[in-house]
Amino acid sequence: MVKRGSTQGALFLSRHAKEVHIVVRRDSLGATMSQYLIDQIAKATNIHLRPRTEVERVEGEGRVERVALASLDDGSCRVEEFDAVFIFIGSCPCHGWLPPGVLRDAKGFVLTGRDLMAAEAYPRFWKERREPLPLETSEPGVFAAGDLRAGAMNRVASAVGEGSMVVWLAREYLALT
Repeated sequence: MVKRGSTQGALFLSRHAKEVHIVVRRDSLGATMSQYLIDQIAKATNIHLRPRTEVERVEGEGRVERVALASLDDGSCRVEEFDAVFIFIGSCPCHGWLPPGVLRDAKGFVLTGRDLMAAEAYPRFWKERREPLPLETSEPGVFAAGDLRAGAMNRVASAVGEGSMVVWLAREYLALT
């Protein structure tokens, strides 16, 4: 089963799995995906689209055995047998917890470093006498790493590397203050 998105992953898995289920919270894939990918999924007879659904829980003893799927239409929950779950959380950054002073691009990704300096609103928000450090946001001393950041490579290894960089950059920031 593939959760929310990753059609390319679903297409790859469909070559090896008996069935692949794509669980999508939206009505369809159309709002977030290219038509050619939607068409490829429609042609794959072993890929099943599950719109207006979300994963409520995964069950099993030492391995995945069942998945509880909840309908967003009526709230009903149905437990089905599955052997594996691949989770793709999508390409929308989850940043609601950040203060409004952290500048974002048009898609909601956090601007950092040089990308931040190119933003139209940069002069209104950045009041320091220095340029922002790499990975530093418009809030001095607040850094962003991984998929939340505009221009990120969206790979786990890159996010881990950026997280490691932030440790060093935070130390540098503290030395400046």
